[in-house]
Amino acid sequence: MLIKDGLDPVHAAYVYIQQMSSYFAEGVSRLPELKPYSKLVSYVEDEYMPSGPPMSPLTGSYFTCWAFYDLRFGKDGDTIGKCQIDANDLVLMNPDQLNALKKLSESRMGIYEYIGFADGLVRLRELITGDEFSCLCPAGYRGRSGELWYVRRLPPLMPELATFHVLFTTPYILIESTKDDWMQFLKRTLLKADGNDDRERLHQLLKFGLSTNYWNEFVFTAYHHHQAQAIFPAGIPDLKATLPHA
Repeated sequence: MLIKDGLDPVHAAYVYIQQMSSYFAEGVSRLPELKPYSKLVSYVEDEYMPSGPPMSPLTGSYFTCWAFYDLRFGKDGDTIGKCQIDANDLVLMNPDQLNALKKLSESRMGIYEYIGFADGLVRLRELITGDEFSCLCPAGYRGRSGELWYVRRLPPLMPELATFHVLFTTPYILIESTKDDWMQFLKRTLLKADGNDDRERLHQLLKFGLSTNYWNEFVFTAYHHHQAQAIFPAGIPDLKATLPHA
């Protein structure tokens, strides 16, 4: 049905698995063991009103991915995605579905430099790692030279058939700060993140932040303006004077 509605098949597969995570989260969040999770999500919903502009700069896709795959809770620091994977002896996802869920669960937001557009795909280079990716952007935003994108990238599901990555959230286009500004921010903030090297520390920082709502707070206070295909935040997270709504 999603493909018939016009979604690319790889994007549709990821959307379908995210919907499964939504049903799973709705069911298990009623359990006593998930009370800490429910409290955290309720707080964020009240504080940041996720839905998308003009109500809130936190879009539905951004918020649900954070709530299912990045929000850690309980003494073991599990996520809903991790719980869903561990419960698959009861959920009974097939191997392809489980593979897609694991990729969603391992994914994170990233900060990328836009380096081109070709054959319907956006070319992005990640700051710090320098890794380059050809990406499908379902939101339809084609980008401009020199832009910085804050977005969640999902890897190919079947590389033998489709090698492109999928940008699963509406792109946040970072404005009023340069690439060097962001590089300096990442370098000084990585010193506070866990990990054995910069690549691992970058993953920890961009997935979990320095606190539970670190990146939610940035998106909320940095909002500058939006258009149909993209949202434009301004400023640097640890430089409050640069954030429009700090």
